[in-house]
Amino acid sequence: MSAATNLSPAPVLTEAPPVASPIRDHAAEFRGRMGRISRQSAVYFAGTILTTAAGYFFRVYLARTLGAEALGLYALGMSIVGLLSLFNAFGLPSAAARFIAEYSGKGEYARIGSFLRGSLGLLAGANVLLGFLMLAGGPWLAVHFYHSPKLAAYFWPFTLIMVIGVFTTFLGQVMAGYQDVARRTLVTHFIGTPFNMLLSVGLITLGFGLAGYLTAQVISAVVVLALLAVFVWKLTPAQARQLNGCASLERRVASFSAAAFSIAGVEFVLGQADKIILGYYLTAAQVGIYAVAMALVGFVPVALQSVNQIFSPSIAELHASGNHELLQRLYSTLTKWILALTVPLGFTIMIFARPLMGIFGGAFEAGTAVLIVGTVGQLINCAVGSVGYLLLMSGHQNQIVRIQAVNAGLMIVLSVVLVERFGIMGVAAASAIAVAVTNLWSLTAVYRRMKLFPYNFSYLKLLFPGGLSLVMLILLRSLSGHSSWLTAISGLALAYVVFFGTFLMFGLEIEDRSLANAVWGGIGLNSRKIGVRFL
Repeated sequence: MSAATNLSPAPVLTEAPPVASPIRDHAAEFRGRMGRISRQSAVYFAGTILTTAAGYFFRVYLARTLGAEALGLYALGMSIVGLLSLFNAFGLPSAAARFIAEYSGKGEYARIGSFLRGSLGLLAGANVLLGFLMLAGGPWLAVHFYHSPKLAAYFWPFTLIMVIGVFTTFLGQVMAGYQDVARRTLVTHFIGTPFNMLLSVGLITLGFGLAGYLTAQVISAVVVLALLAVFVWKLTPAQARQLNGCASLERRVASFSAAAFSIAGVEFVLGQADKIILGYYLTAAQVGIYAVAMALVGFVPVALQSVNQIFSPSIAELHASGNHELLQRLYSTLTKWILALTVPLGFTIMIFARPLMGIFGGAFEAGTAVLIVGTVGQLINCAVGSVGYLLLMSGHQNQIVRIQAVNAGLMIVLSVVLVERFGIMGVAAASAIAVAVTNLWSLTAVYRRMKLFPYNFSYLKLLFPGGLSLVMLILLRSLSGHSSWLTAISGLALAYVVFFGTFLMFGLEIEDRSLANAVWGGIGLNSRKIGVRFL
């Protein structure tokens, strides 16, 4: 839903409206918010599913053409990019999603312009310095820390990926602040990803190898950045575009950005420390196998990520207005559907882990256990819903920093202890434990501080469909003999049919029907609106 829709004036009433009960008003507000969240999330979900399917086969192509060592070098290079990216954003992308929405809702266009100019200027200056730092220090890290001299030749494209990436992320969050996640998804998922894949295949086919893959990423990133810049310019009110205004950041923006910066730092440790430790203790080829397995694990929480894109601004608004009851209903309903959409996918990945990894080549089957353990951790992540955003967007950001910091330390200690004995499996177990503890601790914090808890008796309806889909997948795996990716795809389709067919037999709650009607009734209309705006 566009920002213009939210700012449209209320209709003029020619007669006194009928008095509605608070319950009726509350139900109508729930349906309206659920409709907006579900429609925007559905577009993001559809784009992610499309790119995930294409991305899986693209990773198979990369694994078979470049090999495990090249993919390991890429993973190590991106870990350095991620490390420096801790310092090149200053938490401003997260601030953009929050404060652009706030300023737009209040019509404070001058503050939008000041925020955008101040943020872009700060990002530009910082990334020039960090770019030089990466070019100067990156080759030394490649040789002396990762023991991979071949990596030293690729730091120019890695540097460009880092610099372009921070502006792409910032502008994408600005569009989220304008509540235009759908059009952002069109650019990043439907345009940027396919373009990157096609260009990569062309350059690799011409014999450029890993250098060709990195070059394709740089070019496609430039295209995405240009499109996002155009759309942000169009969405930004004319008053905010005036260059004669000031370019500064308010104190409360700086305070929020500092907290978001701390969270990003801890999330980097949780997301990249495993690869750094593997790069130090093991070979680049083993890092490549691990990276492929964890990339597949990253597909599991797609439903959660889709909901988070649009639910987070609603959390801030409802918490600020004290509408605790509506926030509870949204949190409970969305978490249940996130879990329902994730369970069949997670079960399929675990049951068919070996054939899924084997598609990348025989050497990659060594990552089977990594894929299974990582999937278990992500199932726990999805089962608790948007706990991190509930704490962040309600003013409890320091609590989430503490939780993640403790668990980052836990993951590092476990990884170092387990890597020498169990190799990549030990690091995968450490990562899964950290993910599980982080989310369960956050769930406890949300209950204690906000009195929100997602689960109720309606969740019991998920047990039988989940168990039945798991049994059907096990039977299919045992009867198929030599399993292949076709069997896995068939199993995924069967798991969803069995799960939702059985789930619907138990009947839907009122909240479930509201969500289902909003999705099915709104996706087509929303898609047409996106197309019109894009053209």
